[in-house]
Amino acid sequence: MTEILPMNDEHISAVALEKIYFKGEIQVPVLRGIRMSAKKGEFLSIIGQSGSGKSTLLHLLGLLDTPDVGEVLLEGQRIDDLPPRVRDELRNRVFGFIFQFYHLLPELNLLDNVLTPQMIRYSIREYWTKRKELKERARYFIDQVGLSHRITHKPSELSGGEMQRAAIARALMGEPKLLLADEPTGNLDVGTGGEIMELLNRLNEEQQLTIIMVTHDRAVAKQAHRTICLQEGKVAKLAEVA
Repeated sequence: MTEILPMNDEHISAVALEKIYFKGEIQVPVLRGIRMSAKKGEFLSIIGQSGSGKSTLLHLLGLLDTPDVGEVLLEGQRIDDLPPRVRDELRNRVFGFIFQFYHLLPELNLLDNVLTPQMIRYSIREYWTKRKELKERARYFIDQVGLSHRITHKPSELSGGEMQRAAIARALMGEPKLLLADEPTGNLDVGTGGEIMELLNRLNEEQQLTIIMVTHDRAVAKQAHRTICLQEGKVAKLAEVA
C-alpha cells in the first residue's frame, strides 16, 4: 500500500492558489493567489459571500480539485500534484468531508451509510473479514453523534439535522486528521444548526480534530478559533465582507 503522509503539529496550507473556470470561451477567475494555513487542532472558519471562492478553496485543500496555479501543502509537503491513487488514499484516510447536502445514499440505512468510507478503503475480501470490527466502530460514531436510536433508518426517514449528524459520523468513520466542512449548517434551522456547531466544537476540543469550515453566516463563523474572509477570490478583512 502507498505510504500515507502523517500529520503532526504543523499545518495544511495553500500557497498562491489560483483557480479558473470557463463559461464557453470566457475565463472566470475564482481564486486569485490565495495564501492561508491552519494548524493541527485549530478550528478555522472561511467566510464570504456566494461566489467568493470559499467552496472552491475547500475542494482544493481536500484534493477534490486541482489548482491551476499554486500548491497545497500537508506538513510542508506538496500534495496536490501527487499521483491520483495517492490523492485518493489521502482523501480516504487523512481528510473527512461534510457537505451541505449530506450526500447520503438513499437505498442504505444509517449504519451502512456510515460504513461507506470503509467499503471504499478495503477490498471486498478485507471488508468482509473486518466487517464485525467495522460495524462496532460505526455504531460507536453513530452513538457519538446521538443517533443510536436511528441506526436502521434510511435517509428519507431522518430529519435534516439527523442527516447532517449521519454525515458527520460517516466522516469520522475514517478517523480523519482533518475535517473539511462545507456549509454544515446551511440547510438547517437556527436551533438545529446550533446543535451541529456544538457537536463540531466538541469534536475539536475532545479529539483535537483540525476543522476547516466554510460558511456565509458570521454568527456560525465566530464559533471557530479564527476566521479567514474571502472576497472575489482573495483574502479580505472581515469588515470588507458584507
